[in-house]
Amino acid sequence: MSSRTPVLAANWKMHKTIADAEAFLTDFLPRVEEEHGAEIVICPPYLALKTVVELCSQLNVKVAAQNMHEEPEGAFTGEVSAPMLAELGVGGVVLGHSERRTYFGETDDALARKVPAALDGGLEPILCVGETESQRDADATEDVLRRQVETDLAGIADDRLAEVVIAYEPVWAIGTGRTATPDQAEETIGFVRSLIASGSEEAGAAIRILYGGSVKLDNAAELLGRPEIDGALVGGASLDPEGFARIVMAAEP
Repeated sequence: MSSRTPVLAANWKMHKTIADAEAFLTDFLPRVEEEHGAEIVICPPYLALKTVVELCSQLNVKVAAQNMHEEPEGAFTGEVSAPMLAELGVGGVVLGHSERRTYFGETDDALARKVPAALDGGLEPILCVGETESQRDADATEDVLRRQVETDLAGIADDRLAEVVIAYEPVWAIGTGRTATPDQAEETIGFVRSLIASGSEEAGAAIRILYGGSVKLDNAAELLGRPEIDGALVGGASLDPEGFARIVMAAEP
């Protein structure tokens, strides 16, 4: 059995007002008070970050932002920096989500700057990688993942790679109701791990790689039971406190 601590991250995307976040956590947090062996991360919209940090501070529940700029400050209207997030008590940040790549033109070159900036700012990066349906159908999955991983992590020294969390999210399975089979997910995550291990075997063994792509209660246990899969980045199914708590429990080591 892997010694890697599972990560269960709730990506709320552009859902939940501050009041909604308070209501969610009032219901959710008592459900995960007992020792469960997983690292829980809530990723709310920016406006709810301060509230979520305050409510989660008494429990072993971390908070991550959904994006950040690579510069610590500057004339970047509408952006938020790592020092700003750290000042709130935020502990991590999701980077390179497929929606950021698809809708907002985020590139691997930009992520190559953001990932080290997050680490240097004291944040745990959750780096998202994954292929589209057309890329999978063209048998280009490995080429896409190799390019993303090698470019996005180019500025990270081998001895810091294990501080990064990677989330493999097949783009064709996000919000579509389709899900990679456990075999597909484990095989592809194993490939991503091999990319890390090719530079540092120690980092390959230690880095945590999550699955993200229509994770739901009815498939969570089977996905999370695979030894290569170190947790999940959960989208829509994380909006319900009871449902997400049950997904967390499905990751029991």
